[in-house]
Amino acid sequence: MTRGASQSSISSLLSIFFLLFLVRSVNGNPNYMDALAKSILFFEGQRSGKLPAGQRLTWRSHSGLKDGSAANVDLTGGYYDAGDNVKFNLPMAYSTVMLSWGSLENGKKMGAQLGKARVAIRWATDYLLKCANASPGKLYVGVGDPNVDHKCWERPEDMDTVRTVYSVSAGSPGSDVAAETAAALAAGSMVFRVVDRKYSLLLLKTAKKVMKFALSYQGAYSDSLGSAVCPFYCSYSGYKDELIWGATWLLRATNDVSYANLIKSLATDDGVDIFSWDNKFAGAYVLLARRALLDKDKSFDPFIQKAENFMCRILPNSPYSTTHYTPGGLMYKLSQCNLQYVTSITFLLATYAKYMVAAKHTFNCGNTLVTSETLRHLAKSQVDYILGVNPRKMSYMVGYGPSYPHKIHHRGSSIASIKTYKQTIGCDGGFQPFFYSQKPNPNILIGAVVGGPDQNDAFPDDRSDYSRSEPATYINAALVGPLAYLAGSYSK
Repeated sequence: MTRGASQSSISSLLSIFFLLFLVRSVNGNPNYMDALAKSILFFEGQRSGKLPAGQRLTWRSHSGLKDGSAANVDLTGGYYDAGDNVKFNLPMAYSTVMLSWGSLENGKKMGAQLGKARVAIRWATDYLLKCANASPGKLYVGVGDPNVDHKCWERPEDMDTVRTVYSVSAGSPGSDVAAETAAALAAGSMVFRVVDRKYSLLLLKTAKKVMKFALSYQGAYSDSLGSAVCPFYCSYSGYKDELIWGATWLLRATNDVSYANLIKSLATDDGVDIFSWDNKFAGAYVLLARRALLDKDKSFDPFIQKAENFMCRILPNSPYSTTHYTPGGLMYKLSQCNLQYVTSITFLLATYAKYMVAAKHTFNCGNTLVTSETLRHLAKSQVDYILGVNPRKMSYMVGYGPSYPHKIHHRGSSIASIKTYKQTIGCDGGFQPFFYSQKPNPNILIGAVVGGPDQNDAFPDDRSDYSRSEPATYINAALVGPLAYLAGSYSK
């Protein structure tokens, strides 16, 4: 650290201190604005590339500065997906969409955090632009060999593993990751439309190009890339959902009827009861229902029913519910990283509730009346659980509340910062002194939301239990919207 940077570093540390010790509740509710600020701050801990002077999580430093060099292109930047040092573009693009959607729906409620959210979005879209435009006929979709990286426990700043570059093309298609990238760029273009018109137009132009690529060369990226993405981020749901999702975002960004026609030709209702980086049907249906409810476009009325069928499978008192809840009231979908599903589904609950209010709309699940308050109550209960209103009285957001996870499964957080321990820590060097340590992580990854408790509300706070203790960008990205929504409703 240079002398010139010391003043800004002190300021950053003071701002972090302030964030950590903000008052915890507002009128008896969790402090949603505090949690919102931290949920966005988390992304600074996931940054790859050359960090800016205003970096607030100062225990991080530059990393991945030669990413892309294996293919003679510049693929620096972007985010590490979770607790490792790999850049997977499918979940990264999804995280970008959710950050953008949350900002578009709730920007007026975010206050100063809207600017911070835009910074987080742009860190991803700048990288995705590189991936889309670096080589004609190719879309780069990841950097770093996950099978090699996952055998190591080292800081991103020390990475000495091979930084393999992965791409899809006409001969090796990846409609899922391409359409997801298109969705991210289209959603991002709307975020920047007012504040940076030139950048917004570049994002939209590239989104159209990438979506055309997704449609022209159809196939799942899992089939093309194999063990480079599976079992980590296989496209288990296929690529049809991403084609609908990408077209939905491009329709919202352009109002081009060709995207509407594409959506209607692809849409199905296959009993979906999940929403995640892998399965986008429910998210697309909620966003398309918006056109019917708010824009009064009757040609999209069928999507109201599709969106509400999804809600009926989530609501605990619905006769059509397929969703389990823990004794403490947490939605429980799958054992591995369950909170990713909770935050994404909660985003849809809060967003559809907002649409229902605007349209003065209600619906039924069988004989059960569902109002906007029904959805808002469930969304609030899930967010509150994450923030500590649960049987353990434990927040699952690092740095929020008096009790939170201290031994998260995260390389950078668990190993002494390069700022204080300058000796290189190689691939195997971090296991014995840090991974196996029973001490709390030395670096607090403020705002990180971990995988969460099990079906009985138990949480061991065990660094080796990655299914419960690992944070991920897509958990946080989906939580930003509900936090802003609730901050606007309750933090007064």
